[in-house]
Amino acid sequence: MKTITLYTKNNCPQCKMTKRFLAQKDVTFEEINIDEQPQYIDWLKEQGHRTVPVLTTNESMTIVGFRPDQLKALAV
Repeated sequence: MKTITLYTKNNCPQCKMTKRFLAQKDVTFEEINIDEQPQYIDWLKEQGHRTVPVLTTNESMTIVGFRPDQLKALAV
C-alpha cells in the first residue's frame, strides 16, 4: 500500500488545489504543514525543494506543485 505524505503551508493555493484533488479521488494522505511543523523545512531544502506542495510516496515518487496529470496516477 502506498504511503503518501503531502507537505503544505498556510495560504498556499496550489496546496489547497492538491488536497482537494486528492480528496475528490479518495486518495488517503498524511499532511505536514511546514508553517505548523517547521522542522521539515530543512529536510525539504536538502531534497532540493524550494516550494510546496511537495508530495512523496514510499515508492520513491515525488510530485512538486499542483500537477493533476501526475496526481491521477495515485488515484488508480
